[in-house]
Amino acid sequence: MQSKTTFLSLILLSILLINCNTNDKKNNSIEGVWKSIGYGKILKIDSTTYKYFDITNISCLPSKQGNISEVKNSITLKNDTLAVKSGYSFYYYTRANKFQDLCKKNTKDINDPLYNFEVFADTYKEHYAFFELNKINWDSLYNSAKEKINSKTTEVELYLIIQEMIDSLKDNHGSIEPTDEVYEKAEQLNIENEDTEEFKWYGDFQVAGLVADYYLKENLTQDSWLINWGKMENNIGFIQIKAMFLYGDLSLNDSLVKENGFVSTYMDAFNDLSYEQQISKEIAGINNVMNTIMEDLKETKYIIIDVRFNGGGQDVVALEVLRHFNKSRIQIASKKARHYNGFTKKTPIYLDSIKNPYMKPVYLLTSQQSASATDMMALSSMEITQLKRIGSHTNGAISDALQKTLPNGWHFSLSNEIYTDNNDKYYENIGIPVDFELNYPEDRQTFFRSVAEDLEKDKQSVLNAIRKLRNE
Repeated sequence: MQSKTTFLSLILLSILLINCNTNDKKNNSIEGVWKSIGYGKILKIDSTTYKYFDITNISCLPSKQGNISEVKNSITLKNDTLAVKSGYSFYYYTRANKFQDLCKKNTKDINDPLYNFEVFADTYKEHYAFFELNKINWDSLYNSAKEKINSKTTEVELYLIIQEMIDSLKDNHGSIEPTDEVYEKAEQLNIENEDTEEFKWYGDFQVAGLVADYYLKENLTQDSWLINWGKMENNIGFIQIKAMFLYGDLSLNDSLVKENGFVSTYMDAFNDLSYEQQISKEIAGINNVMNTIMEDLKETKYIIIDVRFNGGGQDVVALEVLRHFNKSRIQIASKKARHYNGFTKKTPIYLDSIKNPYMKPVYLLTSQQSASATDMMALSSMEITQLKRIGSHTNGAISDALQKTLPNGWHFSLSNEIYTDNNDKYYENIGIPVDFELNYPEDRQTFFRSVAEDLEKDKQSVLNAIRKLRNE
């Protein structure tokens, strides 16, 4: 009897070991269904493909897919937690037991205005990071907007209701992008209801171009319409960065660029890439430009970097620029994302270095129009010892923009992250302060006109600030 019991125990033990080995093999695979920690995403991976879905309590919508080879090198698995690297950030996922029923089949009318509004509202309720900072009464705002919507609400009306809601939320990265037709109809309504402005209007690239042309005694710019560089008088280096985006070499079709414009053509090609490919293309592009710039300006007395008219783009581009002035890897900030009623674990952000960085003084010109990724550049610059900031504080739009899509295909975004410096202080809304204040006007066009219509005064105010900082 004893031997039979022992034999049976051995059989059961063998079965358990086989099952454990099978489970271990399964759990060591990245294949399966994964739910993000924060960010409202499902990631489904099989042997050949990956698929991202945006999820709320009432929706699951496909957002991006591709071949697993595009992302495999950016994914690591540890203790049943999936980490996906994108730029300097890691996004974490836990294994889900099953693919959500909402993702399998959508039975809702994707054009129903109330359904689209509820998806928008549910996303904000779950992920917006600044209800408390901006003193938002969510229930009141939500109910007030919902009362305006019914089955007969037009697309233009829905767009205007959502846009008004975003404005009330005071979200620096809040946006809603309907179809071109809806946007144009809404803009026509706004024009009809607005007074005609009598003063001259300047675009950010326009005023930036005027400044670069006036500042540069020796213009060394080549093969770039996003960055101007060269030398001012007295061997002073000058770099003007107009945007933190559009640097990737995407082999764009010339005829499409001519027909649709560069930015539209670029974005179409960009959106066909995986998230990881998007980041790598941008980094490679800006790094190529910066290597040329730093070779041209390596013998200068000091360098001025002008980002006063830069509305942002990709954080990785901003950090790639700063890397050329950094001698060793340093922590520059931390971030956390809204998750349920709290936040994800705080994660550090680092700035890498290059082999032979420019270690002479650097002066970063900022204004209240320096936003988003340019905010990130200014925040990171606080940890670079030879760099000082001049002008006025940045815009304060520091959180990443969480990109989402409504059931009807409209794109929208919101601020879901809190960035802090190494002293745990955050600058959302208030912006990154300067070391020398030039009291630029807060209003965009007033500031642009003050610069464009007296370029000599603008240049001398910057040079005087630098002389005072250098005790000259």
